[in-house]
Amino acid sequence: MPRQILLLPLLMSFNAGFVDTAGFLALQGLFTAHVTGNFVTFGAAMVQGTSGGLAKLLALPVFCLVVVSTRIFSFSLPRIGLPIFRSMLALKVLLLALGGALAVHYGPFPQGDSLQAICTGMVLVSAMAIQNAAHRIHMGTEPPSTLMTGTTTQIMIDIADVIRGAPAPVLDLARPRLAKMTASVAAFALGCAGGAVLYASLGVWCFVVPPLIALPAVFLATEQAPKVAA
Repeated sequence: MPRQILLLPLLMSFNAGFVDTAGFLALQGLFTAHVTGNFVTFGAAMVQGTSGGLAKLLALPVFCLVVVSTRIFSFSLPRIGLPIFRSMLALKVLLLALGGALAVHYGPFPQGDSLQAICTGMVLVSAMAIQNAAHRIHMGTEPPSTLMTGTTTQIMIDIADVIRGAPAPVLDLARPRLAKMTASVAAFALGCAGGAVLYASLGVWCFVVPPLIALPAVFLATEQAPKVAA
């Protein structure tokens, strides 16, 4: 398998972990990639009376709207000579850059429900929505780059099958899947660590990093995009 095909999902997983962690720290507990987690933090904000409840409430509908819009818009790209997958990732880079610029200009954000914090958060949520949509549509055979619970569950199942000495057909599928999924979780975890460390040392300036990480993925994606039927 070409090296770029292996590197692309790892870059995406690392970036998702970085953005999710940095966003959580900077935006009063907002998950920008794992948006369903905001249901939990929204409930906690309501009980504890902390800020950021409105941003958490908006995250899921914004995420859904961007995924739907991205899917519909993507079908018009071939008509103007643009590759779908690569264009989606390029748009993600632009949104990450915009989110970083907003974070540096307006941050830090002591109030998660301020207009500046909400705008910054929703731009980052939109970027991660595009990544999720692009991954789901064009990299369906690769482990998810943002949701690690299901991936971790499958890793444990595959480990159990290896330990018990499952039949060869089962292990022929389990071993390569185990390697890919373990690498994906490790990349996400490293991204989380990177986001935490850089936020602790650089504050909101850490948001300069995600678009720089995401940019190489645009070029790695040139041979990844399948033809999508209209």
